[in-house]
Amino acid sequence: MALQQHGRGRTLAEILDAAAGGRFPPADGGTTVVPQENRRDAGVIAFTAHSVVFTDEDPEWVRSTLAAVDADALAASMNARFLTALLERTGRSSDTIDLLTVADPLPGEPPLELREIDDPDHPRVRRALGRRDDVRVWAADGGVVILGRGVAGRWETAIEVDEDVRDRGLGRELAVAARHLVPDGAPVWSQQATGNARSVRVFQAAGYRPVGAESLMLAPVRA
Repeated sequence: MALQQHGRGRTLAEILDAAAGGRFPPADGGTTVVPQENRRDAGVIAFTAHSVVFTDEDPEWVRSTLAAVDADALAASMNARFLTALLERTGRSSDTIDLLTVADPLPGEPPLELREIDDPDHPRVRRALGRRDDVRVWAADGGVVILGRGVAGRWETAIEVDEDVRDRGLGRELAVAARHLVPDGAPVWSQQATGNARSVRVFQAAGYRPVGAESLMLAPVRA
């Protein structure tokens, strides 16, 4: 398994910017190790036949641990044994493996009536602040759309739809609204748990393209 050395080549932000434009790492079966861009965010992104591990751990440890995984080399970086070893070494936690998707920005105002929630104590704002910076939240009747800077400073969105108004297209409208709300003409990223088929369908219907799988590892909360 080819493994590019820690600190060589592009940064994680550059890799993500290229992927948003359809330019992916080479499908060579390799793994690239890059430093974390902040303390909060570490993890693994698996593109087609090439993975990126973003961690401040020793890249030689990453190399030897991947080589010891009893799995197809193309799948080793997302194998449960490797992810567990990385979690144990870093003292981090993880929720799930997500489908990582991205969409281009759209011009103009969202075709949906929204009102911004400017309350840092709002439960949806508090949850978002644990994983993103520069968080903004807008509410519609029956749902919310969240924007913030996440992994490597990328703009990320998440949506929530109330149970009693599901299956009426509101989720897709909120996901589309994020493409209008994202600032600076930047692409907007979103993660969907791979088992959440409803969310996957919603974001793809809103124009979000799958680019890979992501396991995000959360830093322990400091006392």
